[in-house]
Amino acid sequence: MSDASPAAHGRRDPALFGQTLVVIGGSAGIGLATARQARAEGATVILTGRDPERLRTAAAEVEARSTAAFDANDPDSLRQFFSELPGPIDHVLVTAGSPAYGRLLDMDSEQARRAISAHMVLALDVARHAVTTVRPGGTLLLLGGTGARRLRAGLGTAPAATAAMPVFTAGLALELAPVRVNLIAAGFVDTPLSARLLGDHLEARREELRATLPIGRVVVPEDVAALAVHIMTNTALTGATYDVDGGQQLVG
Repeated sequence: MSDASPAAHGRRDPALFGQTLVVIGGSAGIGLATARQARAEGATVILTGRDPERLRTAAAEVEARSTAAFDANDPDSLRQFFSELPGPIDHVLVTAGSPAYGRLLDMDSEQARRAISAHMVLALDVARHAVTTVRPGGTLLLLGGTGARRLRAGLGTAPAATAAMPVFTAGLALELAPVRVNLIAAGFVDTPLSARLLGDHLEARREELRATLPIGRVVVPEDVAALAVHIMTNTALTGATYDVDGGQQLVG
């Protein structure tokens, strides 16, 4: 009979055991992949999304504690969701929102407002609720991108939002402390959203990235999810931006 501890056999306790993660935009892609990895690390997950059917499917896969189907850009719906949470939570991941490309001069004022709101205003609205719902030392984790760092015509408001998000995140980290706030900046990630944006050009983009990226493959949601879980578990991280793009910025 052996009295060796679990550690002696290479086992460890799940890194998020007993913690609760809320994913705003968790029915597919990066949000769902993060929910899977967090669940594997012992977390309880709560998912939100706009599509009720897709949300139900995702919730069944990760054994979510609960779900809520609503548009996260609606402040009233967002407020109601946080007010009805069953208790304090530990982490919030915001993946909702999609880029709006096109010539700046072709965008009317309302289109520009929506494009900016999809990221920074949503993040600020979630941050207001995180102040009272996330436990000290927990995480508000935002999702941005790296692709618009190289300025070119047709990117719309994306370059401005890309440049602003790191300092916006750092400012939130100071104001929400001891809740930690961090930003993941992803390049191209092979998600359903990418498929919708690229349409018939998706496979050509995949082949281009396989041939040019230093890692020799396309970044997938699980790559981003692994970084997200690490940021949740490493309590020394706050106010920072973490790139995960397979070296896309290095090769253009």
